[in-house]
Amino acid sequence: MNIFRTLRFKLTLLYLLFIVTPFIISAFALPYYIKGLLTDETQKLTSGTLSALSRNIETYLDDLDRLSTSPYLSDDVMNALKIKANNSYPTASAYTRLVTDRALTGTLPIYLINTRPDILSTLIVPVKGQAYLTSKDPIELDQEFPFRSQDWYKKAVESDGKAVFISSHSQNYVKDGGKTQVFSVARLIKDPDSRAPLAVILADADKILLEKIAKDVTFNVSSTIVVLDQEDHLLYANKALPDELSSHLTDFKQNDQFESASYTGVSRKVSPADWRIVVFLSNAELKAKIRWIYIVALCLSAGALIITFCVFLYFSKWIVKPFKKMNLIMHKVKKGDMSERFQPRGRDEIAQLGLSLNNMISRLDELINEEFRSKLAQQDAEYRALQSQIRPHFLYNTLNGFIGLNRAGLRSELETAILSLSSMMRYSLEENQQTTIEKEFVFLEKYGVLQQLRFQDRLSIHIECEPEAASWPLPKLLVQPLIENAVIHGVEPDDKINVVNVSAKVELEEDGRRSAVIRVSDNGVGFDPEARPVSGQVGLSNVRARLQLSCPDASLDVISQLGQGTTVTIRIPEGGNRL
Repeated sequence: MNIFRTLRFKLTLLYLLFIVTPFIISAFALPYYIKGLLTDETQKLTSGTLSALSRNIETYLDDLDRLSTSPYLSDDVMNALKIKANNSYPTASAYTRLVTDRALTGTLPIYLINTRPDILSTLIVPVKGQAYLTSKDPIELDQEFPFRSQDWYKKAVESDGKAVFISSHSQNYVKDGGKTQVFSVARLIKDPDSRAPLAVILADADKILLEKIAKDVTFNVSSTIVVLDQEDHLLYANKALPDELSSHLTDFKQNDQFESASYTGVSRKVSPADWRIVVFLSNAELKAKIRWIYIVALCLSAGALIITFCVFLYFSKWIVKPFKKMNLIMHKVKKGDMSERFQPRGRDEIAQLGLSLNNMISRLDELINEEFRSKLAQQDAEYRALQSQIRPHFLYNTLNGFIGLNRAGLRSELETAILSLSSMMRYSLEENQQTTIEKEFVFLEKYGVLQQLRFQDRLSIHIECEPEAASWPLPKLLVQPLIENAVIHGVEPDDKINVVNVSAKVELEEDGRRSAVIRVSDNGVGFDPEARPVSGQVGLSNVRARLQLSCPDASLDVISQLGQGTTVTIRIPEGGNRL
């Protein structure tokens, strides 16, 4: 035997192709894939975290922005600022000055109370007169401080009512408060009517909140978080920056990412202050993780190959030997020797296959004989069924009807009846034994014409076939004996007007299969199934035998009651016809 055609060689080839080769490829390719995946996931995680950080900072900036518009929400504050701006405050009455001072010192704290705890204070500097400070802490404003010469004041005036975001600075306008570092939002307050400048408001937030936001953020490698202001100056860093990173902070104006031998940087813009938050990740730690992935992958692949090789040697022998034995037995069966049997060991699938082989050999002779007998039985049943289709008394009655039509001068009806009988005879004598429901029902219509010729008004035959069932295959001349039984045993003994209904349709069974359902019903005299067994009727027994031969899964059911008529139902499952 050629070794390249053996099962053992094929199993070895499959083992090399589908086990050894994938292990070797995965041992080298998987780390590269994981490296890229880890890098991508790290960047996605970093990007998502940066987005969350930027949103947190934006929330504080938005609160500061809203706080800077708080004077517009109070008519008292706006009136007080107008009094200050038009220089009428020094000459006003004591009551007016009291109301003005109370509005500027007592109203704004109400808005400050509802802000976040890290938003410290608001400072209002009217265009004329003294400044006013609202703070959550008991601090005192330095009235001698040159407010109107500060950069933030000038930027607010230049922005003409738009918010100006101020980078980190100290509260040097507060007595003994110069050590507190804050970032702020400044805005020019203008008269809504005249658009004349009234004051500049400065809302301060503690810079420590940036540390609070960043301290709970972790990445899968060591990281440095940096916040840059609108001029790319360092606003916050969670750790000291090496020179390598400090020199590249301005690069993020053009690019959102930075790559060097030691670090990978990702940045996000913080709106609306035009700030930028940057995270630098350590490439050394990332490479160390990938190095361990290589080591683990190689160790696992080598160990798995050793184990699978041992398992392969054992199972290849365990599988191939029984198949060799079964192959020898099949060669003997092929030559006609059916005496050899497989001796199974255990109860696994191979043992079951050996038992199935033994059963197949044992049943082979029986199947040959049963097939031969079934063919003979089928031919005999078909022969008897054909004999029962057009019985002599039917032809006798039909020919008498022809004579009656001829004597009555009804030549057109006589011609129609003769053509119907001719069509029936031609259909019955065709050699093929399989037809469709549509063709069978055309035959039944011809048959019905002849039966109505005999019974006249006493009989009405209705035939209906749904389009879905028209092309369903069935044995030829299967339904006609059922109509003949209905006429002979149900209509002929009855003296009332009788109706025979024949229908065909497709129904869905409980198991999900489709079946063609053919029903033949009459309202004749009926019969008692217990007193008169169905098996005693030759027509029904022939139909049942032919139906079982052509389609073992098909069924024939008879329901009858004395005085109520009879219904015969045939069910033929889809794909069940084997003619």
